[in-house]
Amino acid sequence: MSPHFLLALERLPHGPQFRFLDRLTDLDPGRTGTGEYHPRGEEPFFEGHFPGAPLMPGVLLIEAGAQLAGVVAQCDPAIPPLRSLRLAGVRTVKLTGSARPGQSIRLEATILKRLGNLIQAAVKAEIQGQVIMQGEVTLAGE
Repeated sequence: MSPHFLLALERLPHGPQFRFLDRLTDLDPGRTGTGEYHPRGEEPFFEGHFPGAPLMPGVLLIEAGAQLAGVVAQCDPAIPPLRSLRLAGVRTVKLTGSARPGQSIRLEATILKRLGNLIQAAVKAEIQGQVIMQGEVTLAGE
């Protein structure tokens, strides 16, 4: 992974226990980005969701998209990074599939607009070309 991508990932405020973005595959700072998350099956949420048939919770797919959107927004060379960036809203999200341990989730995020400390982004998650989540999220910071 390029040093530019590593620096971008460091802008995530989350600890490693709550990161749903393993690597960036493409980044147009402040505009769009793609990345990947590879659930391994050892994450604690799989124990209860669901025993014997683990699935990644849909809200964590949304979180993964929001994390990628945050990376894209925080790397905008024309706008200083916001402090305490967090997910503030979810709109028009559809969950049309599931992710299981061992599958590679491809994530996409596109910044739609910014207004002060608010960022609106379109996010999508797919597995082998099949969309499993798409919608819009709003991020807020200080």
